[in-house]
Order: sequence, then structure tokens, then C-alpha cells
Amino acid sequence: MPRVQPVSVDAAPPEAEAVFARYMAERGNVPNMFRTLAVRPEIMTAFDNALHAALKTGTLPLRLKELVAVRVSQINGCRY
Repeated sequence: MPRVQPVSVDAAPPEAEAVFARYMAERGNVPNMFRTLAVRPEIMTAFDNALHAALKTGTLPLRLKELVAVRVSQINGCRY
């Protein structure tokens, strides 16, 4: 059982609805990480903004950024 219960998509706080709606439109689901962060919508929004800035701006191609993220996860033993 998780220590912090993820927020269901149907029970998203008003401050999280825009982020949830965007993920539903783009992916068809809301990642568990964002459902968990939605317990504190201000933190979820700040993290989403930082993630967007890192992945969607800059000169490196998105594919390379994603490959770096996967490799760093592997190096750190992340199973998620």
C-alpha cells in the first residue's frame, strides 16, 4: 500500500484539472507520478512546468533527452 494515495482522475482537485486533462489528451492516462503529486497541486504544477521546460525547450532533440533519462534510470537501478 502506498504511503501517499494517488488521486483518481475523477477526483482531481481543481488546480490539477488542466494538467490531468492534458495528459489524458496526450497519453490517454495520467501518469501515477502526477496522480500522486496531485495531493499537493502546487508541487505537481511546478514539477510539470519544470519537466516541460526540460523536455520541450532547448537545442537537444526530444529523442536524445528521453534516451538520457532512460539511461540515467538504468544506471540508478530504477525499476519504474
